[in-house]
Amino acid sequence: MAQAIARLTPDEAAARLLEGNRRFLAGELPPTLMQPDRRRFVAGAQNPYAAILCCADSRVAPEILFSAGLGDLFVVRNAGNTADPAATGSLEYAVAKLGVPLIGVMGHERCGAIAAAVAVVERDARWPGAMEDMIAPIVPAAIAACRHGAEDRLQATADENVRRVVGHLLTRSQIIAEAVAEGRLRVAGGVYDLEEGRVRIVVRA
Repeated sequence: MAQAIARLTPDEAAARLLEGNRRFLAGELPPTLMQPDRRRFVAGAQNPYAAILCCADSRVAPEILFSAGLGDLFVVRNAGNTADPAATGSLEYAVAKLGVPLIGVMGHERCGAIAAAVAVVERDARWPGAMEDMIAPIVPAAIAACRHGAEDRLQATADENVRRVVGHLLTRSQIIAEAVAEGRLRVAGGVYDLEEGRVRIVVRA
């Protein structure tokens, strides 16, 4: 039977997440995937060591790129990794009820939602259905990237969007802000390189 995971500090959780990305780059299997009883062990309760807010893009699967197993990560996904009410509430649950010591906000290169937001700013593009509302929270990041004359507007917007989402969580969620102030939680942001496979840190709180 697999053993319970001890509660990690925010620094320990961050180190474990980065070590998982290193193992992914090295092609190493997650240790928990080699434990036959892991599924039964986590069926009774969950004890994730980090919560991840990331894009719904099919190429960006946190459990894989952080070399994690069942029960390791509490994952929230939507196009553009935005902190909408559902995402924010989910992360608050992870902090208040599950006691995660780390929230990671992860964008990625060549993000369709980012490209759509940049197109809105550059050429007043319009998108059908609910996509327009979905993209709206990213537009301020695209405006900032374009205003500052970034050479690579898509990359600059992805970075800025991550920074803004981290800021949103810290300033608009009392649950998250209090946990950070008490030293129980860290919120960090990064951007995933699709070709290299590495997560580049852009903000630490």
